[in-house]
Amino acid sequence: MRAISPLSLISAVTTLVTLLLVLSPSQALASPVSSVKRATSSSYWLANIQRQGSVAFGSDSSYAVYRNVMDYGAKGDGSTDDTAAINAAISAGSRCGWGCDSSTVTPALVYFPPGTYMVSQPIVMLYYTQLVGDALNMPTLKATAGFQGMAVLDSDPYDSSGANMFTNQNNFFRQVRNFKIDLTGMPQTAGAGIHWQVAQATSLQNIVFNMIPGSASKQVGIFMDNGSGGFMSDLIFNGGNYGAFLGNQQFTSRNWTFNNCNTAIFMNWNWAWTLKSVSINNCGVGLDISNGGSTNILIGSVILMDSKLTNTPIGVKTSFTSNSAPATAGTLIIDNVDFSGSTTAVAAADGSSILAGGKVVASWGEGRQYSSTSGSRVQGSLAAPSKPAALLDSSGKFFERSKPQYENLPASAFISVKSFGAKGDGVTDDTAAIQKAMAGVNSNQVLYFDHGAYVVSKTISVPNTIKMTGEIWPLIMATGSFFSNPGNPQPVFDIGTAGQSGAVEITDLIFETKGPAPGAIMLKWNMASAQGASGIWDTHVRIGGSAGTQLQSDKCSKNPSSTAVNTGCEGAYMLFWAGTKSSGVYLENTWFWVADHELDLTDHNQINIYNGRGVYIESQGPVWLYGTSSEHSIFYNYEVR
Repeated sequence: MRAISPLSLISAVTTLVTLLLVLSPSQALASPVSSVKRATSSSYWLANIQRQGSVAFGSDSSYAVYRNVMDYGAKGDGSTDDTAAINAAISAGSRCGWGCDSSTVTPALVYFPPGTYMVSQPIVMLYYTQLVGDALNMPTLKATAGFQGMAVLDSDPYDSSGANMFTNQNNFFRQVRNFKIDLTGMPQTAGAGIHWQVAQATSLQNIVFNMIPGSASKQVGIFMDNGSGGFMSDLIFNGGNYGAFLGNQQFTSRNWTFNNCNTAIFMNWNWAWTLKSVSINNCGVGLDISNGGSTNILIGSVILMDSKLTNTPIGVKTSFTSNSAPATAGTLIIDNVDFSGSTTAVAAADGSSILAGGKVVASWGEGRQYSSTSGSRVQGSLAAPSKPAALLDSSGKFFERSKPQYENLPASAFISVKSFGAKGDGVTDDTAAIQKAMAGVNSNQVLYFDHGAYVVSKTISVPNTIKMTGEIWPLIMATGSFFSNPGNPQPVFDIGTAGQSGAVEITDLIFETKGPAPGAIMLKWNMASAQGASGIWDTHVRIGGSAGTQLQSDKCSKNPSSTAVNTGCEGAYMLFWAGTKSSGVYLENTWFWVADHELDLTDHNQINIYNGRGVYIESQGPVWLYGTSSEHSIFYNYEVR
């Protein structure tokens, strides 16, 4: 879908590519400036635990998964230009950049200690990168007055011909969290915080964007031109022309705050976008979905829910009319939004009032409304949906909980599975070691999976009181005869037992199969939890298409001329199952993906993987799904009973 050129700022810099950006990763500084690990001024556990992660299916045994930018020469002193050092930390190790498109065997977890890092050119996020600032004292990335480039952080740079480093709709697996991004040292006519052109398994969390306020400001917090994504939460935008300039196929965004922006959110285009828990303060326009005008609306649909506007004259600006085109474009649902601080809740593109402000809007919508096969246009109040109390928080909003980062726990609370004998080498059967580790940590500790590939041949029984997290998505790989019978499927991770209650937290893991496992249920959730006690965040199930899975394009390439099932390319039985006795299940930014194309082999061909079922919800209690996606299973992607 083609959208308007967003800003003179952005269109100009897409062709302004600095020498730093066109260098291949291998031309950047390849190793730390010192072999001695620098001391950190923070007690944040992530900076202080023992590092022993490795890439099971890579070719370089010395490859560093974890990097501290200060080990590569960054100062963070507020005056030194740290651009080259930060980009060196990201790119060390012949990582996936120009000409690569995707790779799962060169991951990097890049840590920024507290400090102010001056940057004069974009910090380029290569594929499979997590940029993590200190959670106790967030570092600042501050653009210099002469900054040249599209944005301070760039997830998908353009070259001088306008081509991207990565295919935007396949730009998976990246995170940015715990930063302040400061544009106030730049001229007010230029500057963007993050160019976030991404797809699934991506997230932004706990980021503050500081921009120059005022009607003359042209600065942007997030610039997103396209992609197929993802999830963002816990963001604050101060000042600027647009807090967030958005364009993507589908996205979920939660807990955003906008202060003193000219327009808080400008929706350039989309297929579907959910905005929840948005606080808009002292802005000119809250949400602009008018792009394209009434003859060519570029916005598919938007849900705005559980939100509040204060001292913002126009809440939502729209181009939808009784005869706007396309017929289904410009769909808007407003659910429990407080427009008490807006003169006009919904305005036409010319500013005329469609819905007056000054009140809480329980349920209002515009778009096409269907009854059976017949449809008609609607623009007005809707019957408020029924909301079970078990799904709501104490204020009457749908409950939500951000991914835990355990910032208040000491490094000593993190217990590595390798301490219990797990290898994570993609070959050794780690079943017994992982099961021992599950029993060996208490509820005040966190079980830590160093990066690697942990092969399991039988069910892992997950206790009902455990926290676990991983180093940039370590792999849990199911394999063997135990998982081979679809007539008797078995869980890989069996979480709690039916009739139990407890608290389980899982973050930053990936579950795969090693070869066909048509009898594997990758995750089964059995137990009950109180609201907010349990959850799974930034954790994904990926079947086939990547190194070590034995379900790649060399065996499973798509063959349109054949309808026969290749049993050597069967995936799993089911990706996620919430059982009948489960409740309090909270999933956020979880991608259940049966790969439809190759990530690691150079052909990047489309592939055929035959996976039985996606996400199956039998729970009779509350279940929350935020920013989840389930793709390419045979019988269903989601089934809720």
